[in-house]
Amino acid sequence: MTTMSIRGVDDQVLSRLKQQAAAEGSSLNSVVLRLLQGTGKPVAAPKKQKFDDLDALVGTWSARDADTFARDSAAFSEVDAAQWR
Repeated sequence: MTTMSIRGVDDQVLSRLKQQAAAEGSSLNSVVLRLLQGTGKPVAAPKKQKFDDLDALVGTWSARDADTFARDSAAFSEVDAAQWR
């Protein structure tokens, strides 16, 4: 899907678009897409992709496992100032 920037939209137009989106309970993006496509019906949101490749791991750690992981990976969040000169 393409991403587009629209420059030169004045504050009044933006305000009206936001009001329309709020009144419809939709996003500003959906309103603009519908207007650009020239249709009167809301644009369906793209279908979200489901990732389930790690589902087998969910809920398998004990509290002890989680504590061990947190302790053993704590160094990864430290910044070595000598490396950032």
